[in-house]
Amino acid sequence: MLLALDVGNTNTVLGLYRLDPKASETEEKRAATLLAHWRVSTHRTQTVDEYGVLFTNLFNLHGLSTSQVHHIIISSVVPPVDSTLNQVCESYFKIKPIFVEPGIKTGMPVLVDSPTELGADRLVNAIGAFEKYGKPEGSPAIPLVVVDFGTATTFDVISAKGEYLGGIISPGLGISADALFSRAARLGRVDIKRPAKVIGTNTVAHIQSGLYYGYIGLVDGILERMLAEMAHDPRVGAGTPKVVATGGLAGLIAEDSRYIETLDDLLTLDGLYLVFERNRPAQRSSARPRRP
Repeated sequence: MLLALDVGNTNTVLGLYRLDPKASETEEKRAATLLAHWRVSTHRTQTVDEYGVLFTNLFNLHGLSTSQVHHIIISSVVPPVDSTLNQVCESYFKIKPIFVEPGIKTGMPVLVDSPTELGADRLVNAIGAFEKYGKPEGSPAIPLVVVDFGTATTFDVISAKGEYLGGIISPGLGISADALFSRAARLGRVDIKRPAKVIGTNTVAHIQSGLYYGYIGLVDGILERMLAEMAHDPRVGAGTPKVVATGGLAGLIAEDSRYIETLDDLLTLDGLYLVFERNRPAQRSSARPRRP
């Protein structure tokens, strides 16, 4: 089995894949089934044993054992946690993990000024999105925009050739809400959700409407300008770009966005599986992971 870890500033997402062997000598692709996935808080100060106990308990709740894991791949944007997780993998799983970092084989050219600055999660998202949505069956490949709603909201552009072309980073919805609550003394915290109507009739509704519709305006405003610019960029390639959303708050915003077409909560995990396949010691492939 493969354990995939996506370590973000706010949450860490874990996915456990069963790697199926080739059925015959003529079959070119491996298949993988996502058996379980979890979302937990990222804690920079948590110890090796605290992470180890947490992961072990998650496995036990699903009737699984850490001894069933034979491979681990990690994408992380939180450097202080990397050494801790490396020790967790070696102590509790008896495995040396693969980190998505410079030098790893991704199969995706990164056409930006400094490729090493690109966050591992963004690159993995781009790889997963292109394999899953950029190659429609029976049709030419198409360009993509991936929007990841995390601590920050990122927008990433992939060409029809499968090249990472660039993107945008903006403050996440949670950060925007925290800034409002911390700077306005008389405004209390509220649940971030879609209000019943745009024009609120009380303070809670006012805040919810401003956060929700204000953020949709940010997302759609950026996407509108990105798509217009992509239409005149020869590097992007032919075809109408498809906009894919992922991340913890994607489901909240995608519903009312004018441009988001597809919601994929597990895009980063599937991208990690694909990167693993391109770096595993035995025969490699770029099979698309399947759902049970």
